[in-house]
Amino acid sequence: MEFCPKCGAVLVQKRKKDGCPRCSYSAKEKVKIKTSEKIEEKKGVAVLKKGTEVFPIIDEICKKCGNGKAYFWTVQTRSGDEAETKFFKCVKCEHTWREYR
Repeated sequence: MEFCPKCGAVLVQKRKKDGCPRCSYSAKEKVKIKTSEKIEEKKGVAVLKKGTEVFPIIDEICKKCGNGKAYFWTVQTRSGDEAETKFFKCVKCEHTWREYR
């Protein structure tokens, strides 16, 4: 990589000659640009995902199997001034649905 002797910018290839993109300097020869990169393999740490999330169980009838118990959680899916979306997951068949209010 070569630099402009006038302003210090990196010389780039123009139409016929190589030159500086900032000032009017142009090189007599073609500029050779070489790049290299060392890539080292990093050893990763294995992550085990365990089902540690605990949701409360409420009385809600599953629309798929008719069971009367479901897990319950809320998520803010719309703008901040809107109500949260309630999610339910059947304890028996694990069918998931949501309720907007």
